[in-house]
Amino acid sequence: MGPVRGFRRRKRAAKDAAAAGQEGGDWWVDFSRRITGHLSLPEEPRKFESVFKISRTTFNYICALVRDDMMSKTSHLAFADGKILSVEDQVAVALRRLSSGESLLNIGVSFGVNQSTVSQVTWRFVEAMEERGIHHLKWPTTQEMEDIKCKFEKIRGFPNCCGVIGTTHIMMCLSSADTSNVIWVDHEKKHSMLLQAIVDHQMRFRDVATGWPGSMNELSVLRSSGFFKMCEKGTRLDGEEMELPEGFQVREYIIGDSGFPLLPWLLTPYQGKDLSDAKTEFNKRLSATVAVAQSALAKLKDMWKIIGGEMWRPDKHRLPRIILVCCLLHNIVIDLEDEVRDDALSSHEHDTSYKQQLCNIADNNGVMLRDKLSAYLSGRLPP
Repeated sequence: MGPVRGFRRRKRAAKDAAAAGQEGGDWWVDFSRRITGHLSLPEEPRKFESVFKISRTTFNYICALVRDDMMSKTSHLAFADGKILSVEDQVAVALRRLSSGESLLNIGVSFGVNQSTVSQVTWRFVEAMEERGIHHLKWPTTQEMEDIKCKFEKIRGFPNCCGVIGTTHIMMCLSSADTSNVIWVDHEKKHSMLLQAIVDHQMRFRDVATGWPGSMNELSVLRSSGFFKMCEKGTRLDGEEMELPEGFQVREYIIGDSGFPLLPWLLTPYQGKDLSDAKTEFNKRLSATVAVAQSALAKLKDMWKIIGGEMWRPDKHRLPRIILVCCLLHNIVIDLEDEVRDDALSSHEHDTSYKQQLCNIADNNGVMLRDKLSAYLSGRLPP
């Protein structure tokens, strides 16, 4: 895939930030001394990466992104010894909180600050990232989309495919005694918030929607999303059609699992038993392609463990913003080609305790598109 718009500029900014950090002395030397003995750290040179799960270059780039916003607020946030927290210190605290999922108390003890400081710093970071990092999560430009469609066709043969959609549950520990929390109870009788994401072939998030309670299913979340409304209006997935053999025209579309409806712009698997060879082959190819979204969600929750575990009574108004920032950080790691991300487990599991839900809604135009593509992929259409 070609570079995301502004990618080279961001790469230069990352290098400039790294150089600036080196010129001003190595912040990490002083900071690591503060946490030595509190955290179990391996030997250099992986020490920094083991704490923050990203490279120094990516860390410096993130600091450069949020520096102005975080410094614009006068603050007396300090370590226990009275030293004022620099921007790097604040970003380090926030990233550790988001990546480890540890409690405010544990983070505070590890880094030598009180838990209220951890809370304030993390939220200031989230606000700054929402403002300064949002350009890392955009729907592809026309040229980018051509590259994405080409790559998806190479994965399992789907022509004119623009992405994969998936949904995951962000677990929450809420009081069952509070009757207002019943809306957050999902089909597995757990409290959760839903995240819907559309990803490209590189597992980059291209559209995310979150904040809906676990009591909703994938269909309800999809219909409530801005993406659905744009697709229905014809203002998204509205690129040029591709012509297959026999003159069949294939519009732009995305792919999802059987929890989603079959629509003219959203293809899902065939359901039922005793499927024909062509339908079985279609399902295999689709499942392999959907795995891209499953892997992206698994990596998101594995790397940013604050949303990967069960959050203790979170602020449900702030949680969607935290989820968004984790998605932005996920994309930044990809955009900057951070090699540390390659160490992450290549698992597809992100909702391990959840059973696959089924949606039986099928639009006639979607049925026709799926049948034609099934025939095409099985080689029944002439070359």
